[in-house]
Amino acid sequence: MTSMRARPSFAPRGAESCTSCGARRASVCIAIEEKDLERLAALAVPLPVPAGRTFITEGDPAEHFFNVTHGTAKLFKLLPDGRRQVTGFASAGTFLGLAVSSSYAFSAEAVEPAQVCRFSRTRLRHLLDDFPAMERRLLDVASNELVAAQEQMLLLGRKTARERVASFLLAREACAAVGPVPSARGHISLPMARTDIADYLGLTVETVSRTMTRLRIERLIDMPSPTEIILRNHDALTALAAGLS
Repeated sequence: MTSMRARPSFAPRGAESCTSCGARRASVCIAIEEKDLERLAALAVPLPVPAGRTFITEGDPAEHFFNVTHGTAKLFKLLPDGRRQVTGFASAGTFLGLAVSSSYAFSAEAVEPAQVCRFSRTRLRHLLDDFPAMERRLLDVASNELVAAQEQMLLLGRKTARERVASFLLAREACAAVGPVPSARGHISLPMARTDIADYLGLTVETVSRTMTRLRIERLIDMPSPTEIILRNHDALTALAAGLS
């Protein structure tokens, strides 16, 4: 695992870059009007993140916020003995680092080539004084994170393997629907490894693979490729995720 600790050198980011950013529609940055984007752009440091590279390390000083503008990252925590729990996946438009503590409570690693914008926490807080709409958007993000944490507790504590996999697929569909380039209903991308999905769902890789195969046999999903899923029976998957079937 490689960590991004060195400060890369990049040319200043112009307001036109923020205007044309595909992730802006789905991120907190949409709260800033185009006429004020130059101030936001002055704070943003764009960072390319190769697949497998860690750009947030659990326990490091929480000096920056990160906005994922392209690609997907996995969020995870490590136990002292090296065991890992994937706690979520961040797609384009996801804003990371909102925890109030002085250090990061999780690590973030790109599962495919990604791009993030890094913001100094101190400098961004000064900007928020002039743009309360963005501050409200950040509060909404924090609230959504609490709801997601509660859903994850339910998923790990009470749901069966089939219910967990169905819930995961539906959540990925919902995420894709609000992304920079909304996917067609029922079409989702799974760039993360099956081991990451299994870790997130609290299952073995074999169980995840068997469950997806069974859902395909039952014609609830199709799998054109290992990284692409088509949801064929949305109602049945929704009922399954809710424990109604």
